[in-house]
Amino acid sequence: MENQKLPNATAVLVLGILSILTCCCYGIISVILGTVGLVLANKDVKLYAENPTVYSNYNNLKIGKILSIIGIVLGIIYLLLIVWLVVTFGYETLQDPELLKEEMNRHFGVQ
Repeated sequence: MENQKLPNATAVLVLGILSILTCCCYGIISVILGTVGLVLANKDVKLYAENPTVYSNYNNLKIGKILSIIGIVLGIIYLLLIVWLVVTFGYETLQDPELLKEEMNRHFGVQ
């Protein structure tokens, strides 16, 4: 009997990679893609745990799961950075480069 492939391993790997690549899109897309990747990975881990000798691409699943976790963490960090910037400087200040430069000089003493 030939080994089967886990049904969602490739999808989890692709979602993990996309989760990392989209972490700079305000963090929201990265968190969503990473979460979907983790949910699919957990389903396949349970499937693999029932009969590990039947499936052959478990390494792809593990790598995809790790990439999804990294993507979620990076997305959350970036999202928190954006929230901090809006709270510290205000949305209007972030829209005007000259005003942002003045505020950064005032807050951080940057010349």
